Amino acid sequence: MHTESSQLWNEDLAPTSEAQRTWRWYHFAALWVGMVMCIPAYTLAASLIEGGMSGYQAVLCVFIANAIVLIPMLLIGHAGAKYGIPYAVLARTSFGVRGARLPALMRAIVACGWYGIQTWFGGQMIYTLGGVLLGHPLGQDKIAGLGINAAQLVCFLIFWGIQFWYIFHGMDAIRKLETYTAPLKILICFVLLGWVYNKAGSFGPILDQPSQFIEGGKKAGQFWSTFWPSLTAMIGFWATLALNIPDFTRFAKSQRDQVLGQTIGLPAPMGLLALLAVIVTSATVVLYGKALWDPVDLASRMTGGAVLIALVILLIDTVSVNLAANLVGPAYDFSALNPQLISYKTGGYITAGIALVMMPWKILETTQGYIFTWLIGYSALLGPIAGILIIDYYFIRKTQIKVDDLYLEQGIYQYTNGWNFAAVIAFVIGVLPNIPGFLNAAFPAAFPDIPELLKTIYTYAWFVGLALSGIVYFGLMSSKANNAMVATAHS
Repeated sequence: MHTESSQLWNEDLAPTSEAQRTWRWYHFAALWVGMVMCIPAYTLAASLIEGGMSGYQAVLCVFIANAIVLIPMLLIGHAGAKYGIPYAVLARTSFGVRGARLPALMRAIVACGWYGIQTWFGGQMIYTLGGVLLGHPLGQDKIAGLGINAAQLVCFLIFWGIQFWYIFHGMDAIRKLETYTAPLKILICFVLLGWVYNKAGSFGPILDQPSQFIEGGKKAGQFWSTFWPSLTAMIGFWATLALNIPDFTRFAKSQRDQVLGQTIGLPAPMGLLALLAVIVTSATVVLYGKALWDPVDLASRMTGGAVLIALVILLIDTVSVNLAANLVGPAYDFSALNPQLISYKTGGYITAGIALVMMPWKILETTQGYIFTWLIGYSALLGPIAGILIIDYYFIRKTQIKVDDLYLEQGIYQYTNGWNFAAVIAFVIGVLPNIPGFLNAAFPAAFPDIPELLKTIYTYAWFVGLALSGIVYFGLMSSKANNAMVATAHS
């Protein structure tokens, strides 16, 4: 590697060696089963049923969304498996060696938010578990300014600390955790189904409830206007990972391993988890007289050893999901901002630090309809980046990358002072049409008069962003000047 590349290179960002490529298809399948089985994914089906869908419509919507998001996963994952480079480095081909910091930072900030939210969920489980073991809730007065009590804060910090151990021990510790806990999670699902069936004597009324969209229903004729925003939100759920999937596929033994593993691991388990959530929640109506969509709440109502086992499993689950989904990506992204100062591990420490400072319980408190505002909102940012990466890799470069130049200040990915303005312009154009709809969804009182057309566009945020920015980027990059530059890349 040339000396001038030191600003762009460190051990963690360098292409993976043959020895590091140890992930087989079952590691990828386990990674996805591990990530799918998480509390937010479980409660996604709830948001759909509250929106008026029948149980089966909700499950189908989740499955379709995951089948769609699998496509960019496999397309972008190809580059990681072929060249052994993480997302933050792959983005240099399209955004330029310096400009790539923009999409890296976009991805990292979103992930820090998620990392904090999941850490809060984990802390809440320890809090519930403590209450169950002591025989009374751990309630105390709230700490001024924080809005939570001391026991909640301590539980949050304990869970934060457990995850910190894994950051310290690196990527391999995360792979082992995922591989060993995935079968355990599948087993727990069946145990939960058995428990519910025994207790309730049936699978409950939610399964028999028709959709509210049928004639004579509360929301007759409104199916499609609910379906599209729901689908976009479901895609938004994994949109971050669709971008930084090269952070994992760079460790793949072969291209076949990543394709097979992800195809087995994502759409079907996600659909099955939604089905499980619907069935179990349906039975809670019989058992408790109301639908309990929160698995922590449900676990705390179990008696004896069952509650202990259920909560411990949920804890392991949240650790494994959070590290894989929300730590690995930003750790590389922060490292790419300044490779000399920030290693992958330091990037992990920064992520964990930001998650503490942002007080995730406040995000959950203030964002009304957090799933739709938060998920569709940032899918509007991440769709355009995915569009640019896919067009660049497949249509502009025909999957040919000069790897050495990704780490050079003066290489072919230098563009204009390290920035490819074609990508920046395409990104901005991809995001712009979604901004009015986002403002209306997030702050309806402040932005009440947004035209219906713009609100409708926003319900397709991820699709609109991906298509628009991809088309604009292709147009700009196909101009003569850029054509000559891309030709040099192939030579």
